[in-house]
Amino acid sequence: MGRAHDARLDRIEAYYDRVPRAVAAVEEVGPFTLFVADEGTGWQFYARPRLGGRGVFTPEDVCRVLEHQQALGVPRALEWVDEVTPTLLPAVRGAGHEPHRYPLLVMPPEVPVSPDPRARTLHPAEPHLSLAMGAVSAGFEGRDEVEPKDPGRRPELMERGDLLVVASFEGNRLCGAGSAAPRGDVAELMGIAVPPGHRGRGHGTAITSTLVAACREQGVEVVFLSAGSDAAGEIYRRVGFVDVGTACILELDD
Repeated sequence: MGRAHDARLDRIEAYYDRVPRAVAAVEEVGPFTLFVADEGTGWQFYARPRLGGRGVFTPEDVCRVLEHQQALGVPRALEWVDEVTPTLLPAVRGAGHEPHRYPLLVMPPEVPVSPDPRARTLHPAEPHLSLAMGAVSAGFEGRDEVEPKDPGRRPELMERGDLLVVASFEGNRLCGAGSAAPRGDVAELMGIAVPPGHRGRGHGTAITSTLVAACREQGVEVVFLSAGSDAAGEIYRRVGFVDVGTACILELDD
């Protein structure tokens, strides 16, 4: 038997539909909502099942939206939660594709979380922001060479409270970073990464705990993330996160 539906998934689904709209054009393509990032954002978006849609997805639906993305010159990418849209995985496979599947985890509100003294929330104008973005890129690419990266529109989003960026330090040395995007009482943690040379010393945990605490300070009730691997999922579970579903991601233009 599958896991019973968790009501928090409905709040997460509404969040997924809301977040890209601040910096993207939106188009309905069959049963999908397609988000096309505004120029200069520094992000790339995807298509998701239309919020509130209840239709059965077909391979033809999948092919149509992927072809439309290709015609627009944007990445062919789909994202969805398997437990919310269970007919989409068979449709994607019927179209000849196999998505990545990641644990979707939520931090229960009753679990106490405190900020870690090694990590802090960055301000939009400080130089460490570009270095933090570079550290995240280096961490995901598995290299220790960190080069400052253009933060794009992140300072603007940080100024209005739509983005939190946390970095972890040893002395004055930045050792990793991550971010969260609060919207109302829901926030996703994303892009948490530590370059290889700084791993194994608790920086990922420090960043995660500090992000959760910062979100809660803003009144967020549902803090969630999708772990990039089962191993990463175990790290987040040790912090207190629990599984609520499976995030599916199809990316054909890597």
